[in-house]
Amino acid sequence: MIGVFDSGHGGLTVLRQLTARLPQQQFVYLGDHAHAPYGRRAPEDIYGLTLAAVERLFLQGCRLVLLACNTASAVALRRMQQDWLPQNAPNHRVLGCFVPMVEALTAVSWRDGLPVPGRRAEDGLVAVFATQRTVASGAYPLEVSLRAPRLRVVSQACRNLVAAIEGQEPAARLQEMVSGYVAELMAAAGGEAPTAAVLGCTHYPLVADCFAAALPATTRLLDQPRIVAESLADYLDRHGRFLGAPSERGGVRFLTSGDPDQASAFASRFFGAPVAFEGIADHEPPGPR
Repeated sequence: MIGVFDSGHGGLTVLRQLTARLPQQQFVYLGDHAHAPYGRRAPEDIYGLTLAAVERLFLQGCRLVLLACNTASAVALRRMQQDWLPQNAPNHRVLGCFVPMVEALTAVSWRDGLPVPGRRAEDGLVAVFATQRTVASGAYPLEVSLRAPRLRVVSQACRNLVAAIEGQEPAARLQEMVSGYVAELMAAAGGEAPTAAVLGCTHYPLVADCFAAALPATTRLLDQPRIVAESLADYLDRHGRFLGAPSERGGVRFLTSGDPDQASAFASRFFGAPVAFEGIADHEPPGPR
């Protein structure tokens, strides 16, 4: 089984593409609804909660876990891979939805720093729309600059957008909010039109049409769930030991640290099909590591 983790519902947009791309694979999805949202939490808090969730998925039998949460990926992934995994779970792996987006923008491989065959790097200005914590981490500008110094990254925190999406605000209100974020970013960019835009939160695919309407027609909107699914499929091709025994119909088990009925009621909007969550005992982040 492959574990998929998110602070709440957003990762279901990624999981939807994963199950379409890898229909015979079995997944375990864990939503930490009891502690969501992560976007305004302190970095240490995010790291501790993410680590606790990853450990729980390892105990479920997952040797590979994908962080389908941009905030967790930006804040916790590199530290977990470098400091925690080698000592505590050397035969397991943790990947993030952040890395494939950096590779898509730069056309440079994360693992070896070499150009990715058949990929085209973006040019000029790149817009990143994300949660406050993802923007504050500076992860996108840093990692992009290391691989493609010619690219200029401008980030925009989309305050309250996750809550508005989950609260099912009217379409007109969502469009108004998104148009405001785009206007702020364009002002910060000096009016320059971005060549590409990243929706750096897994909730945002639900309002991708709002971003497309607000951005210049020449801006290419990157489809994060599809890019992440293709990246995971490529990873599994190269690391077959993380593939489980194939099932004719695959399957997903849905776990939540929150109320399973409440989590299930909203999940179909993100996953595109009915979802039944199982409740698990709430977990607190572990102590200092």
